[in-house]
Amino acid sequence: MRRAALNIALLAALAVGVALVMKDPAPAGRKPRTNVLFIMADDYRVEAGVRGLHAHTPNLVRLNTRATRFYAAYCQQAVCNPSRSSLLTGLRPDTIGLWNNSVHFRQLQPDVVTLPQRFKLSGYETRGIGKIFHNWHTAEKGDARAWSAPEFLHYANHGDDAPMVAGALPPNQVTGVPGLRKYGQVPMTECRDVPDEAYYDGRVAAEAVRTLEEIKDKPFFLAVGFWKPHAPFNAPAKYWSLYRREQFADFDGSRPAGAPEQAFHESSEILGKGRAPTPEEAAEMRHGYFANIAYLDAQVGKLLDALARTGVADRTLVVFVSDHGYHLGEHTLWGKTSNFEFDARVPMLISLPGQTRGAMTASFAELIDLYPTLLEACDLPRTGRLDGTSLLPVLRDPAVSVKDAAITQHPRPAYFDRTKEGRPTTMGYSVRTKEGRYTEWRDWQTGQPVAREFYAAADEPAETVNRIADPAVAAAVAAAEQRLLATHPRVGH
Repeated sequence: MRRAALNIALLAALAVGVALVMKDPAPAGRKPRTNVLFIMADDYRVEAGVRGLHAHTPNLVRLNTRATRFYAAYCQQAVCNPSRSSLLTGLRPDTIGLWNNSVHFRQLQPDVVTLPQRFKLSGYETRGIGKIFHNWHTAEKGDARAWSAPEFLHYANHGDDAPMVAGALPPNQVTGVPGLRKYGQVPMTECRDVPDEAYYDGRVAAEAVRTLEEIKDKPFFLAVGFWKPHAPFNAPAKYWSLYRREQFADFDGSRPAGAPEQAFHESSEILGKGRAPTPEEAAEMRHGYFANIAYLDAQVGKLLDALARTGVADRTLVVFVSDHGYHLGEHTLWGKTSNFEFDARVPMLISLPGQTRGAMTASFAELIDLYPTLLEACDLPRTGRLDGTSLLPVLRDPAVSVKDAAITQHPRPAYFDRTKEGRPTTMGYSVRTKEGRYTEWRDWQTGQPVAREFYAAADEPAETVNRIADPAVAAAVAAAEQRLLATHPRVGH
């Protein structure tokens, strides 16, 4: 009996020890590995330009108080698939050979190791919730090899994000401007008194909170991709009520003087092939876009609260970023797919583990820099080609700068279809320096410039005058051109 009791006691002790080992994310004597909570928004512009209006974002403000905010952060191409593929592979669109929404990056680079895949190969639990990779245009959906478990709500269409509720659907409270077209299968603007979980992002947040609790005892890379503030503009009613419609009226949407025709597009994603919106329609869409931001912010708050509850916040690096910016009528444009500042510039917040004070840096940053930054911050080796630069020195000292320019590009037509053997006629390459934004539009076959633009930094983000021919900015233009040629020489395709 005594021996049996002893054996039972030993087994119980062993079981406790095994449980403790399984919960411990690092071997004895080594500090726990750094987790990553990677939060991505879709079509989230930096707000400047809407009559000084600031979106209702108390939770992003909360994150900002303990993060480094990159004031001059830029995407590599202002449309979903090229931007996300570039960020997640750490390669520029020209390196991948991908400039549209219809081609999966693995069709062109089948063996590339993506950012979450690199963490998975390094022993991390990697989870993808919501829209991280761009999906529905391409034959392959998401990127299953990057994750430790199946992706959640990663494959969907913004135009199918209709409210899902039990019982009767509350009425749409937006009734003033019936002329707006539908976005896919749903109204362009919709204001219904429904819970957050009625739409995609509420369900994404709920699943992310549940997953965080599930994986908190392992080293993790948790990527949470919200579908907002991308159209349709259909946040629950309580988020519309945070603003007044008159805040979005009296808006100047003029084209920059002297800008070439290549700089513009038809805004077909929002306007279709039809007319420009009336002032009332434009104000309603802007109102809805900002309601979407407030809705998104509330979901981010749920993640931050859950991170604090799990007890792992002090060893978790948090990133908040958007895939690109957005136009709300500036330059006569709606949506993305330009090289202007409103499309190219993105919000970027990075909070290191244990960081307690916020900071802002003027150092230039590009989305391709996130891959090497997260590797270095988590003590993972940098292997294979990466086109970006680690921002860790800036995170340690916001006065430091690791690059003096950021490059964005976009083709014309804005949405050429490579799957139908389409090809662009021109490619616009744009470099942002402290002096301003220089853009040259190159013939796709010859690589030679067919149009050029320069907008002085003092004119950002409004970009009212193309000063390419102004002798007073000639030196700044020449310097920006040389920076561009260093990474994107003029060669034909």
